[in-house]
Amino acid sequence: MNTLLDAVRTGRCDLVTALITPLTPGERRALLPELTALRREIRSWDWSRRWDAEPTLRALHLAGAACHTGPAAAASWIAARDLRDGRTRDTAHLAALLAPRDPAWRADVAHRLAARTATVEDDYPLIRALLHGTEAPAPTTDGFVHAWARATTTSTGTNDTTTTGRRPRPRPRPLRVALREDPYTAELVPRLFETATPAPSLTWYDDPRTAGRWPAELAHLATEGTVQRRTLLTGTVGRLLRGGRTGHLAFYTDLLDVLDLTTDERAEHTADWIALAADAPSPTAGRAQQTLTALFEAGRLPADRLAEMSAAVLFRPEKKLVRAQLVLLGKALRRDAEDRHALLPATAAAFGHPDTALQEKALKLVAAHLRPDDDALRADLALDAEQLGPALRRTAATLLGALADPAAGPDTDGYEETLPAAPARRPLTTAGRSVAETVELVAALAKTDAPTAEETETALDLLVRHAHQDRTALAAALLPALADRHWAHEDAGRADPAHLTAPELLAAAVLGRLHPADLSPRRPIDGRGFGQHCIHDALQRVTTARAREAALRILTDPLPFLLATPTWDCGTLEPHDLLTRLTAYARQGATPAPADFAQALLRVRRDPQAAAAADALATGEGRRLAAWLTADGEPAPHTRHVSDQDRGSRTWWRAERPTPRRIVLEIPERPVIQKEFPAVFHPLGRPRTGTPRCWHWRRQELAHLAVLPQDRETQAVWLLPDLTGCATEEGRGAGEVLSRLAELGGPAGPALHLAVATGLGARHAEDRLAAVDALLVLAARGELDTALLGRDVAELLRLGTVKPNRLADAARTAAATGAYATTWAFLAGSLPAVLADSAGRGAGELLAVAADCVEHCGPGGPLPEGLAPAAARKGTSQLATQARRLHTALTTATG
Repeated sequence: MNTLLDAVRTGRCDLVTALITPLTPGERRALLPELTALRREIRSWDWSRRWDAEPTLRALHLAGAACHTGPAAAASWIAARDLRDGRTRDTAHLAALLAPRDPAWRADVAHRLAARTATVEDDYPLIRALLHGTEAPAPTTDGFVHAWARATTTSTGTNDTTTTGRRPRPRPRPLRVALREDPYTAELVPRLFETATPAPSLTWYDDPRTAGRWPAELAHLATEGTVQRRTLLTGTVGRLLRGGRTGHLAFYTDLLDVLDLTTDERAEHTADWIALAADAPSPTAGRAQQTLTALFEAGRLPADRLAEMSAAVLFRPEKKLVRAQLVLLGKALRRDAEDRHALLPATAAAFGHPDTALQEKALKLVAAHLRPDDDALRADLALDAEQLGPALRRTAATLLGALADPAAGPDTDGYEETLPAAPARRPLTTAGRSVAETVELVAALAKTDAPTAEETETALDLLVRHAHQDRTALAAALLPALADRHWAHEDAGRADPAHLTAPELLAAAVLGRLHPADLSPRRPIDGRGFGQHCIHDALQRVTTARAREAALRILTDPLPFLLATPTWDCGTLEPHDLLTRLTAYARQGATPAPADFAQALLRVRRDPQAAAAADALATGEGRRLAAWLTADGEPAPHTRHVSDQDRGSRTWWRAERPTPRRIVLEIPERPVIQKEFPAVFHPLGRPRTGTPRCWHWRRQELAHLAVLPQDRETQAVWLLPDLTGCATEEGRGAGEVLSRLAELGGPAGPALHLAVATGLGARHAEDRLAAVDALLVLAARGELDTALLGRDVAELLRLGTVKPNRLADAARTAAATGAYATTWAFLAGSLPAVLADSAGRGAGELLAVAADCVEHCGPGGPLPEGLAPAAARKGTSQLATQARRLHTALTTATG
């Protein structure tokens, strides 16, 4: 026994094999306790020692697997992750030790190992060795099938005897040979179509028809009869019907191409091709559509099946698929006119497509094949024609008759804009909330990575209020709730303020874990003092400084409550609330905290009519509030220019690409903040052109909005570089900040409109959608200047910051909410820039959205500059077609 353990500890696998081989099952089981104890010992070794213990791990793994007599225990030991090292495993010794076991036992262990997804790839050689000679079926788990495909692809054959040297190298074995010689080929090939994802090795090819690649070799297996052709065809079609990512389905569609299906084989799966054309990803649906087209040309696709297919395909958003389907319908209608009763109602499914050009193509197809005596068919088509755009509905009314009433056309005289309701503000209340509620909120925030500004402000004010009333009772309630915080324990010593969040700072002060010297306002928040930072850092430091100030007052001169606690969830503070709090401070003889009062000024809604009441307080804070509500609180006007530079936002791997010109806004210095506010606020009043890319993440930026909730213009200037990066580079996520920014207070001026215009051209759809939300919020609140927005969009289009196709997507989304007039109002000002550079991608698409808006709301006014020449162009390009459509709609609306 000691000899075996010594062999294991020294990592001598050969000796371990020799010692275990002659042992009986009972003698092997008797060794397990000491082997298990050694395994526990190795787990306690530090990493440096374990790195040197790889031979010991290998020997222990071998000995334990050989000594277990139960298949479940043996499989568990073999698959244990703590007994593995980073090197490739040599299974020869273990396979030799387990080879004498009963075949059923070895098969059981092999199947258990194959069921372990995490280790089946590493254990594949051992599994094959255990199965050898058992006549047991192969495991069919996804992991084993993937491992089998990989091993078959990279398998090696007999040693190459021509290789010079002492040890000949094994040579690769062709995939065709490996599949022919593998006894599990016929059994496992059907499983290739049943795994959740395809085996990665199946896709290791450039041309699927190349010999030695899986598609070509599977087709060869079917040719020679090793695998039935029907098995491959049924499995492939079934796997495509299950769906998945486009990249995962490419192998199966390539295999169908290599199989080169006969017409009978295609016809046998007609229903499957129709289902794929309806619901599969676009590339797969296109292949299915081509297969069905081939069946139609061969006369094997009846009209009723073509109608079924068309009703599904014409509902898809992909224009290419819809256009090809309409062409196929046209061929079918010309081949047999009697099929129109089945095919024309299917064609009408395109009437609801968002692309009006496709609607028009479908309507022309109906007009070409509808006969005068088709009264019943005409009535059915008239119902579907209600989905057409306003202009095409007039054409449909002439054709179908049933739409000839006034309701058939756009009732622009009675048009009413539909805008989403402006977001409702929620009041933020803290008075009257209990200690238990306070403790529950603080404990929850201690475990939250990104608390909202509303949650943080509520917690701060509640802690200040209850600490002023009874700090001892608050501390007794907080201590058990924060037991998992290391700084909350008495034996932890003084807490480090630099590592505490704002609510934790106040909680630590309540518990006595902070010293006043650590919270002195003269002590910088970090080593950089109050120098230049990114704007997010400056905003965060304001919140932190205010929390430190409140914590210091808890330890020295408790405040009754905080002045800057917002009235509303967006961060805005109403003037009457601040006046009430200042009056209560004066009545109680409390001295306002400087940072808290400064934050209150930045949050208060500017109402000059409240200035007299503030001045009547006859206190320094009252006079400062009065001045702030009149002149001092006016946001500084920004300047605007176009820059060729990227302001440091470009990344090194894109440095060789030209950077589009961009609009830059600059904020001048605000002397009142520099002179009268605490030092931590000074960065907010310094000149800035925005903020460079920094490490702050979006949830933090959303919380930072509450520092200046009444100055959307300044915050829009700070956000603009990020939004520009979303439009011109790979930036992402700034749109969410823009959407929330639009809900704040203060003037909605040029900076905010420019930010919205830039967001409408963002690269990613979620940012464009957020910009549309911001646009609709401003429109619902009556703050949107559509002329200004249109001019900004036009300038951004000329500079290349915004691309027409992205703007078209955003405008279409805005119009689809019912805001057709609002969308047209700003598009009208931007179209001259698009028409001047009609070669830009998406110009025709943008004109289509504009025409759709005009057809719905029927506005008057002059034609946009450049529209008449564009409409006069000949041809059927989308640009010319949509320019003519827009020109007609505007001319009709103007009368």
